[in-house]
Amino acid sequence: MAVTTLLAGLLIAVGLVGVVVPAIPGLLLVVAGIGVWAVPRGDAVGWTVLGVAVAVVAVGTIAKYALPGSRLRAAGVPGRTLLAGGVLGIVGFFVVPVVGLVLGFVLGVYLAELARVGRGGAGPSTRAALAAVGWSILIELAAGLVATAVWIGALVLA
Repeated sequence: MAVTTLLAGLLIAVGLVGVVVPAIPGLLLVVAGIGVWAVPRGDAVGWTVLGVAVAVVAVGTIAKYALPGSRLRAAGVPGRTLLAGGVLGIVGFFVVPVVGLVLGFVLGVYLAELARVGRGGAGPSTRAALAAVGWSILIELAAGLVATAVWIGALVLA
């Protein structure tokens, strides 16, 4: 059982890092890690912890898209601007590994907003888009940490 717990902890840790590093499916790994621990137990504690973790991650995933999206709409930043940022972010990831993703995203958003609203409005729109992405990451990280806290609580109490 100790090996299973260690493997679960490793998956959870990699998942939490994956929330910040976009190439790793963060919350999916957190849930997978908790599942690796919970399923072999086969008891009510394991299944309850897994259920709570899945619920927390589901709510966090919905919130990470809903809340920043509403802020972007309020700031007047269209979805195609984020699409341009995403496309250039992917290109940037291959041109300058890892760091290029962020650089490409920022450049893509700025260029799309520059074409849409001109030089004066591109800066504020880009800042609004970056703030929304930052909130999205924070919400996802919070969901991952709460799910992890539930798991750690079960480890301590069980």
